[in-house]
Amino acid sequence: MLSIANLNIKNKILLIRSDFNVPLDKNGNITSDTRIRLSLPTIKYALEKKSRIILASHLGRPIEGKYNPFFSLKKIAIFLEKILNHKVVLKKNYLNGCNFKNNEIILLENVRFNLGEKNNNKKLSKKYASLCDIFVMDAFATAHRMHSSTYGVINFAKKSCAGFLLLNEIKNLNKFLNNPIKPIISIIGGSKISTKFNILKKLCELSEKVIVGGGIANTLLSLNNDIGSSLYEPNAVLLAQKISKKYKNIIIPIDCVVSTSINDESLIRNTNINNILKNEKILDIGNKTINSIKYELKKAGTILWNGPIGVFEFKKFRKGTEIIIKTIINSNAFSIVGGGDTLAAIELFSSFDRISYISTGGGSFLKYIEGNKLPVISILENIS
Repeated sequence: MLSIANLNIKNKILLIRSDFNVPLDKNGNITSDTRIRLSLPTIKYALEKKSRIILASHLGRPIEGKYNPFFSLKKIAIFLEKILNHKVVLKKNYLNGCNFKNNEIILLENVRFNLGEKNNNKKLSKKYASLCDIFVMDAFATAHRMHSSTYGVINFAKKSCAGFLLLNEIKNLNKFLNNPIKPIISIIGGSKISTKFNILKKLCELSEKVIVGGGIANTLLSLNNDIGSSLYEPNAVLLAQKISKKYKNIIIPIDCVVSTSINDESLIRNTNINNILKNEKILDIGNKTINSIKYELKKAGTILWNGPIGVFEFKKFRKGTEIIIKTIINSNAFSIVGGGDTLAAIELFSSFDRISYISTGGGSFLKYIEGNKLPVISILENIS
């Protein structure tokens, strides 16, 4: 795959498709800047090489064709200007061209405000391509989507290449898939087994042990236990049965933290899986399960983690997640962590510098590990 490092980019106009789709609070403030920070190496490299830089990204899921101030990239422009110590100008009307003043960086307003973005509109793709000499794809988190600003533009740009973040993602995920340090211990959480059925199967085949948590674990537990009022998928019981019958390397909780409510004042108790009351919900893993997981993780050569284990947003239900994080960062294993909620959990308890690799991808992370060819990566691989 052609890298930005292999091209002469001096004085060239670059359109860098980054991923600044960061989580926001109800007031529109950035709550995690990880994706922005991981995008900086490509931007800084372009600055060093005296390129003229146009940045593009989406944020959230606004209605196409309509401006929504909540999803404006204004707050991203302010953050970038501060962290880069370089003038960053937000452009709202840019499809007919961008005029640079001095050495400023131009940040295009949210590409999802443009009608046709998600449908890979040909006319819109051509508009993006006309803005630059070189298109740089650096948004791994959207590499599974055939959108105008990620996929369509590559068909019409004079030259296209990959940025450092995208290349780094591929390198580290390939290391996990093709040359992992054994044993592999995978942790998979989240609310729905139906949406993670394929990745769960793949990880069971790749890993020595697969630890499950959240709603995925609850659905598996429901096969042989009364799980009270816990979140699970009754419509996915057949999928759970298939997984449970075929793979014997899945570690499910043997005890849990339960409560009748979900808040920081909840009354909680630690109980065995077979002792959950009708009005109780499983909200975290229990002490015995924590000790079992710690034992497995300490033996690992490689650890992959995607998806929360408990309702870590509340203090009383975050012990399992916190101890898993601390065990991983104190391990000598090669560790890969991906998924927005998982990254948010790590930021709550630690810093990222003890994790071997942080993936910015959610859906793209899972699809790549499943063995699916991501459309954007496929098209870039055919460019020389």
